[in-house]
Amino acid sequence: MRRLEMLSNTIFGVAMTLLAYDLPKASSFKQAPTWMGLVHVYAQPVIALAISFVVAGLFWFSHHRRLAVAPEAGRGVVFLNLFFLLSIIILPVTNGLYGSYRLDRVVAVIYGLHLTVIAVVNGLLWILALRGRYDPHLLVTALFPVIVFMLGTGVASAAPEAAQFIWSLAFLSPFAGWVAARASSLPSRRSP
Repeated sequence: MRRLEMLSNTIFGVAMTLLAYDLPKASSFKQAPTWMGLVHVYAQPVIALAISFVVAGLFWFSHHRRLAVAPEAGRGVVFLNLFFLLSIIILPVTNGLYGSYRLDRVVAVIYGLHLTVIAVVNGLLWILALRGRYDPHLLVTALFPVIVFMLGTGVASAAPEAAQFIWSLAFLSPFAGWVAARASSLPSRRSP
């Protein structure tokens, strides 16, 4: 698992750096751009870059927490981790599409499905890491993005311009985990 951790650091670092690869270059302007020209050229790609970078960062953090919780694993979990890392490697590709065609339904749904796959595999890995332990904080923190990305992908199929706002709710997963931990620690009320 330590070798997997080193590999994951490299993969996340490269994937997060490549997210900026599809940003328009300054040479795309024939003359000095106006403010509106800059907004027109950079708004969509920068929005996509910001969403993808934060998503990748949160999944990187989750991945490292999971490896600390379960520092040893069998072959199946290692292969599932490799599939998780493969889904991260592909993020710059779907990010580039989304940055260029953010308002297109098909592209927004593809991007949303990709985010959902990343979240589902991450959630599965957390379920395996927590086998035999009840930890609502970690479990809800890991599974909350699955629900959000699925919901956002559904919204993307009808209103792609609104999907980014739904997907951004995934950043509340630490708060959702905290709420779940607080709720599970409250004494249960029994009706008289």
